[in-house]
Amino acid sequence: MADLFDSAPRPAADGPRPLADRLRPKRLSEVIGQGHVLSPEGPLGAMLAAKSLSSLILWGPPGVGKTTIARLLADETDLAFVQISAIFTGVPDLKKVFEQAKIRRQNGQGTLLFVDEIHRFNKAQQDGFLPHMEDGTILLVGATTENPSFELNAALLSRAQVIVLERLSLTDLEHLAQRAEKELGRGLPLTGEAREAMLEMADGDGRALLNLIEQAAAWKVERPLDRAQLSQRLMRRAAKYDKSGEEHYNLISALHKSIRGSDPDGALYWFARMLEGGEDPRFLARRLVRMAVEDIGLADPQAQGICIDSWQTYERLGSPEGELALANAVVYLALAPKSNGVYVAYKAARAAARETGSLMPPRHILNAPTKMMKEIGYGAGYAYDHEAEDGFSGQDYFPEGMKRPVFYAPPERGFERELKKRVEYFAKLRAKRQGER
Repeated sequence: MADLFDSAPRPAADGPRPLADRLRPKRLSEVIGQGHVLSPEGPLGAMLAAKSLSSLILWGPPGVGKTTIARLLADETDLAFVQISAIFTGVPDLKKVFEQAKIRRQNGQGTLLFVDEIHRFNKAQQDGFLPHMEDGTILLVGATTENPSFELNAALLSRAQVIVLERLSLTDLEHLAQRAEKELGRGLPLTGEAREAMLEMADGDGRALLNLIEQAAAWKVERPLDRAQLSQRLMRRAAKYDKSGEEHYNLISALHKSIRGSDPDGALYWFARMLEGGEDPRFLARRLVRMAVEDIGLADPQAQGICIDSWQTYERLGSPEGELALANAVVYLALAPKSNGVYVAYKAARAAARETGSLMPPRHILNAPTKMMKEIGYGAGYAYDHEAEDGFSGQDYFPEGMKRPVFYAPPERGFERELKKRVEYFAKLRAKRQGER
C-alpha cells in the first residue's frame, strides 16, 4: 500500500498535481510526525548521524510517511532509490532488480530497495533478498502495515531493524492541514468544530486528510460549513480493523485489560470499537465468559452466570438489541471484584501433576470391589467424613510420600473473603485431626 507521499507517475510539469504530491517533503526535517524515530536521539536519526544506515522494516498504519521516509533516506545517503510493490512484483522482476543493483554497485553506487507491502511476499521470495542484503548489493527498506513478527521470516528480520511508525496525532494532522492551506493560498471553508471533525475523519492517516482537504477546498460556499454540513458532504473514513489480523488481537487485549483494570468506560469503548469494526458478537460473548472465569473467578461466583445469560439473550434477540445484553456483562465484569486465585491454583496443580507422573492415590481412598483388593489394603482405614466430628475427617488425599502442597490461596476480595475463612478453618481442623492420630 502506498503511503502519505508515495510517488505515482508524476504529472507533466504544466499539468495539475495532486495536493499530496505538491506537499511531498524534500528533507527528513519536513516530515510531519515520527519524531520518535527521526530525531537525533531516534534510531534513524542516530543511524544517519553515524553514517551507518542498515536495512529496515518500516511498520505502521497507512498514510504516516513510510514511502517518503524511505525516499529521503536514500537522498541522505546518496543511494539510488528503487521502489517496487510486493503486490505487483514476481520472481523475474526481482531478478532484474538485483541484476541492476549489482551493475550499479560495480559502478560505485549503492541501491536502497524500497519494497512496499513486503509482507505480501511468500517465504521463498523473502529468502531471495538475503544474499543480496548480506553482500551489500542492496540496502532493503520494507514497508508493512502488518506485524512483522507474524508476517516476515525470522531470517529476514534478523538482518533488518524494525522501525515502528505511529498514526498521526490530531496535532500532526492540524500541522498538515495548515501546510495544505498555505500551498492552496486559502483557508478551508469550515468552522472550527467542522475542521476538528475533518481531522477526526482522517483517523490518523495523512494521505486521507489531504484527500479530504482537496475536496473541501474545491467547494463554493457562501459561509463556513459546520460539523453537520461537513458530515453530509464527506463520509467518515472506516476505522482500521481486521477481524483476523493484529488489530483484532490488539482490541480484544484492550477490552480484556480494561475489564481486568475495573474500568467500565474503557471496557465499553473497546467493546464498541470491536462492534463498529464488524466483530462477531458471539466471539465477544465467548471472551467475556473467559474473562469471568480467569479474572473474576470465585471473587464473584455470579459473574460467569451473568455472562452466559447475556450470551443466551443475544442468541435470542440477535443484533442490535442483543448487544446491549453483552454490554451489561461488560460493565458487570469491570465492576466485579477481581481474583485469579483459582486460575493460579489450577496452573500450579497442572504443573504438580506433570511433575509427579503416575503416582497412585493413597490406598485408604481407593475402592475395593474385589476380595483381592481388600486383602492388599485398598480402602483400609478410610474415614467416612459424614461420620466424623464436624463432618470432616482431615485425612490426606495426596499420593503417599508426596508433601502436601498449597495451590489455592484465596485473596481478601469479594466472595473469596468467605472462602478464605473456610480454607483457614479446614486447615486448622486438619492439623487438629492429624494431631489426634
